[in-house]
Amino acid sequence: MQYFTALKIGEKRVKSAQDFLKTYAGNAMPALALKDNKADQWEPVGEENLYGVIKEPNGYMIVICDKNGIAKSLANLFTEEEKNSIISKMRSENAMEEFAGRMSLPV
Repeated sequence: MQYFTALKIGEKRVKSAQDFLKTYAGNAMPALALKDNKADQWEPVGEENLYGVIKEPNGYMIVICDKNGIAKSLANLFTEEEKNSIISKMRSENAMEEFAGRMSLPV
């Protein structure tokens, strides 16, 4: 896929994930729109939405990622209570699944 085509598709998926996370977290930042495959070809980030949680020294970060762990949107920093409430709502209202592997975050 051409770089700019992949970028446009990825940007739409990132925007969708960001809007989704804003609904529950109140704020969200865009993350990665592209992923590099093993053949050095650019691909848009995946369509699926899974959530992940990262514990930081000052609180928790909630991430929306694709099935490969590529972060599309993230929101931080939350207390454990806030994080649990947000995750609970996302799971119950959207049957979201947690990503269990290592996530790729923007540097």
